[in-house]
Amino acid sequence: MLYNLLFPLHESISFFNIFRYITFRAAMAALTSFLISLLLGPYVIRKLKSLKVGEKINKGDSDALDTLHHSKKDTPTMGGILILVAIVFSTLIWADISNKYIWVVLFSTIWLGITGFIDDYLKQTKKNAKGLTAKTKFTSQALLGLILGVVFLLYFQSSLKLDIPFLKNVALDLNGLYIIFVILVIAGTSNAVNLTDGLDGLAIGIVVMVAFAFSVLCYVSGHIRLSEYLLVPFISGSGELTVFCASILGAGLGFLWFNCYPASIFMGDVGSLALGGSLGTVALLIRKELLLVIVGGIFVLEALSVILQIGSFRLTKKRIFRIAPLHHHFQFLNWPENKVIVRFWIIAGLLAIMTIVTLKVR
Repeated sequence: MLYNLLFPLHESISFFNIFRYITFRAAMAALTSFLISLLLGPYVIRKLKSLKVGEKINKGDSDALDTLHHSKKDTPTMGGILILVAIVFSTLIWADISNKYIWVVLFSTIWLGITGFIDDYLKQTKKNAKGLTAKTKFTSQALLGLILGVVFLLYFQSSLKLDIPFLKNVALDLNGLYIIFVILVIAGTSNAVNLTDGLDGLAIGIVVMVAFAFSVLCYVSGHIRLSEYLLVPFISGSGELTVFCASILGAGLGFLWFNCYPASIFMGDVGSLALGGSLGTVALLIRKELLLVIVGGIFVLEALSVILQIGSFRLTKKRIFRIAPLHHHFQFLNWPENKVIVRFWIIAGLLAIMTIVTLKVR
């Protein structure tokens, strides 16, 4: 918004030329969202406590896990509302609001945020730790994927080919399978982050690293000279998504201030579903879907651990892991919670670096 209001004045006041630069506006978006999360955090925590919006521990999946996490009971949850407010506000302030990429990714974020909010709301008001059924969640994700797929087909033809990492100018045309692919990406990313959000600060810390990597990818994809030099697809206008990713980074760091071990607040599904889906949407828009497997490697492993555990038990009546998702498996191996978190962060950080390096490996 500031770009649209102030940059036109640069001809008479040269200072306003600074709003031309995406790097400047991305840095300011990160700072703005960080301050919003940091300053509003204590108020949100107090408000959630007064409303008795607390974490439910007795989910019925594992008595041992419930005992292990007993200390987390009644910790304020639904803090993802704070993250989304920070992201949306800072993006609208610092991004070019005439950019179609910005509105698509904000739409996706808000859609999944509402889905997560309903899920969390049911857990609180109905005293049902399960919230929405898996079928209902997937229906919402699939409907969003369908809408996005149609929008991409009509208005984002440049995004319809699947870019293959490590190869020069090689892309896969998905043709009629494209909408199904979009649905799978949206559902996969949002659910993967949701599954990872089981330890204090684990998911949001990794989201911050993924957002940083994608801010670099978005900037390169939208910069004609850099994209040509690095042999990646140039997507006009996609550089503005750098501002959005920077907003996630800042909001995530601000939330992590309160969510780090031992957590004073949890993000809930309103945060995890929205953050995962927003990153998936960004990947689709800049044709870096396959890089999600690398940069979001921890999220992928967490989701795979659940799939393998369920599949193994149904087929053989035996479990591969002591418990799934994967982070709880390590807890059952007597790893302290903060050790699991930091080690997963270390791996996520290395994967983020590897993802950025792929830009040069062609």
